[in-house]
Amino acid sequence: MSLVHEIDYGTPASQSEAQVTLTIDGRAITVPEGTSIMRASMEAGIKVPKLCATDMVDAFGSCRLCLVEIEGRNGTPSSCTTPVMPGMVVHTQTGRLKDIRRGVMELYISDHPLDCLTCAANGDCELQDMAGAVGLRDVRYGYEGDNHVHRHVKARNDGEINAKWMPKDESNPYFTYDPSKCIVCSRCVRACEEVQGTFALTIEGRGFGSRVSPGMHEHFLESECVSCGACVQACPTATLTEKSVIAIGQPEHSEVTTCAYCGVGCSFKAEMRGEELVRMVPWKDGQANRGHSCVKGRFAYGYATHKDRILNPMVREKISDPWREVTWEEAFAHVASEFRRIQYQYGRDSIGGITSSRCTNEETFLVQKLIRAGFGNNNVDTCARVCHSPTGYGLGQAFGTSAGTQNFDSVEHSDVVVVIGANPTDGHPVFGSRLKKRLRQGAKLIVIDPRRIDLVRTPHVEAAYHLPLQPGTNVAVLTALAHVIVTEGLFDEKFIRERCDWSEFEDWAAFVSEAQHSPEAVEKFTGVPADLVRGAARLYAKGGNGAIYYGLGVTEHSQGSTTVIAIANLAMVTGNIGRPGVGVNPLRGQNNVQGSCDMGSFPHELPGYRHISDDATRDIFEKLWGVTLSNEPGLRIPNMLDAAVEGTFKGIYIQGEDILQSDPDTKHVSAGLAAMECVVVHDLFLNETANYAHVFLPGSTFLEKDGTFTNAERRINRVRKVMSPKNGYADWEVTQKLAQAMGLNWNYVHPSEIMDEIAATTPSFALVSYDYLDKMGSVQWPCNEKFPEGSPIMHVNGFVRGKGKFIRTEYVATDERTGPRFPLLLTTGRILSQYNVGAQTRRTENVTWHAEDRLEIHPHDAEQRGIKEGDWIKLASRSGDTTLRALITDRVAPGVVYTTFHHPDTQANVITTDFSDWATNCPEYKVTAVQVSPSNGPTEWQSDYEELSRRSRRIAGKLEAAE
Repeated sequence: MSLVHEIDYGTPASQSEAQVTLTIDGRAITVPEGTSIMRASMEAGIKVPKLCATDMVDAFGSCRLCLVEIEGRNGTPSSCTTPVMPGMVVHTQTGRLKDIRRGVMELYISDHPLDCLTCAANGDCELQDMAGAVGLRDVRYGYEGDNHVHRHVKARNDGEINAKWMPKDESNPYFTYDPSKCIVCSRCVRACEEVQGTFALTIEGRGFGSRVSPGMHEHFLESECVSCGACVQACPTATLTEKSVIAIGQPEHSEVTTCAYCGVGCSFKAEMRGEELVRMVPWKDGQANRGHSCVKGRFAYGYATHKDRILNPMVREKISDPWREVTWEEAFAHVASEFRRIQYQYGRDSIGGITSSRCTNEETFLVQKLIRAGFGNNNVDTCARVCHSPTGYGLGQAFGTSAGTQNFDSVEHSDVVVVIGANPTDGHPVFGSRLKKRLRQGAKLIVIDPRRIDLVRTPHVEAAYHLPLQPGTNVAVLTALAHVIVTEGLFDEKFIRERCDWSEFEDWAAFVSEAQHSPEAVEKFTGVPADLVRGAARLYAKGGNGAIYYGLGVTEHSQGSTTVIAIANLAMVTGNIGRPGVGVNPLRGQNNVQGSCDMGSFPHELPGYRHISDDATRDIFEKLWGVTLSNEPGLRIPNMLDAAVEGTFKGIYIQGEDILQSDPDTKHVSAGLAAMECVVVHDLFLNETANYAHVFLPGSTFLEKDGTFTNAERRINRVRKVMSPKNGYADWEVTQKLAQAMGLNWNYVHPSEIMDEIAATTPSFALVSYDYLDKMGSVQWPCNEKFPEGSPIMHVNGFVRGKGKFIRTEYVATDERTGPRFPLLLTTGRILSQYNVGAQTRRTENVTWHAEDRLEIHPHDAEQRGIKEGDWIKLASRSGDTTLRALITDRVAPGVVYTTFHHPDTQANVITTDFSDWATNCPEYKVTAVQVSPSNGPTEWQSDYEELSRRSRRIAGKLEAAE
């Protein structure tokens, strides 16, 4: 094993199709027009020395190491900033160039610490490499003069402090900043600006006094830095260094794998020493992230080795009993016996399971196979039920497929971007950075959100329109946009006639044209000024390539499916489907929520979104599995809980989901779990759901297994094992052994065999195999004989369903209404540093930025209630109440409050109700009528829950089990 090395070409690739031929060091080279001489040289295998250049950012030309000579041209231009020209003759190594480069390196080294042997970057330092490359053997200027290296002025004996010296900044939990080693190449500043788009770094001072500064000479932790790691990755010296490298040393081998956080699906190099992870470095060839990362994927992997991990199986008779550690064999036998007993006593349909959107495709496939083939029913569901199930229904109805239409590269071709019900800079930060880059290049932005998210106004980005609608009125606003497009004749008639059902369009057009759907008519209950709606509609319809990106602020409503259909209608009526730069793009919340849906995790669908009632589809699986499958759809998660309370559903296998914290109406979830006789939780930690579990099966992290994840753009990416499972088994092995205990003859040796079975039974995965993924890097489904290299863009020449389907979208107000008792509307979301229910990120240093959930409340609402910044407040709804601290901000409108759900001590979902989407039962998290009042302590629910959690986490023979 060795490190995965990536070539740094010095400058970004040119996108020009025109070719230019030139001669470099006697070799004829042909490259795209606009390519720099430096990149052309590197592509020919000729390394030109460099320090300020890297292919992740634009050329800068400050280090003066990459100088070249060009025949017929005076001087020595920098190769990074000089584009190639036809017939150009370039020399990269001459006596003159050698002398200049050595002189430049002497100046750098004269003001740099000479601690190479003890430096954390020893062996991975570009300054060190360049000193060797230019043949530096001596520094004529000495080290005693003006410098940034020594704390005291060495030329004097009175101990005078050196004013140019700055102490090391160790405020950031993940990396250090040592100004004494800074060569002011500006790579970190440019990475922060061009790649991340935060503009948190600058160069302070002038001339010899210049240094990198976070913000206004602040510490990194106090600045606007979002800890994405782009600056650390760009730094050519040890100025910015990961603390893990300082503690462990340089890595000696690496594997390319996929991040296990959000649905962007970033590719990383997991760099190792033995079985110890040194650091995660974003992989430049990763087609989802293109070499960028966020604080979670880059740094927040410490949960994998956290002391709270449960590594041994445990059982208990009652949830009030302490846990008892058992062997794996005992645990499997106990679960199999209990499930058989329950089915014998209560019937075949009395047990079921929930698949995980954090586990691999292969593991999810096995869980649904276990339930269908082993349990003999279709009682399987997944977390997509509570997030993107309306996407599956809505896009399936309109287009014929239930996934996004584009790849992430598509945004680089967008002219107008609509972001609705999503907060990409927090929830999907790497895509958020790519979007901001496109907006800085001139694309226009429309934000539809009750809250003023960062994208509305951020450095060098400002939304053309922000439609701050009332929570729950998405359908009305989208139909009003359609009203403007149709009544003003802004629709694409040619596209509609060729690609859609014209009669259905006529019916839909008549519907949206009705006066009741006009922006003026809906303004009274959406709260969005009509002129903003009209302006946004005109911009989207006529602004060029229009792309729509949406999130859970669309789907987690009583009309979530209707809203997705309304979005599809807008894309079709404007012809924004089937080419780069356009499309309908759901931003998936978890790393494999797309994959869990693809793998047949819904109770009515087999893998590939084929209905369980279809005889031909069932026949494929029945012949392969040797069983007869039920043709009746099973229970959804809410139905399982309802049936449990009623006494007909008694056992459940939950892999990698924490439904007690993540699902709505916590009291109802806890009542359902408490009514079951065998709850099996398969996870990394004793999560909140485990409070009601009878069996705990330890899980494995993404670092400890092989498999695949499918991201929000349908990209199937490899997950590669870099360390042995600390619990003894990968999750797919645990499910297989459970299946064997229940009498199923499964004998998979490697997850690649599971993928082969998926490919053999699922048309959209027909050509997918581990060998093919290793060859291609990644592919986007469908990947089959028709699309052998995958499908970056969907519906290019026609919709999967044939003709695109326009569907009426009548606005129906939610049953959740405000009133005198509950006059405010609560909506929920995520924050950058935390992920989902926080089970992983809360066990990392990410708690530095978000140690608790806070309630955002408008100053007007706070003043009316006598609430000040940081006060403890009581948040109450018809379902329950909780306490948390107030964050007073005008990001939310008067009458609207907002909180996150990352911390179990808040239990935000005790507030949310059981209202749900009409088509899919996706909960209405985004609209809850609440009241806010001052509080002097936790609610009764919180106190009772804290005591339950303490008791339920006791492990026999151990003092306390941590959560």
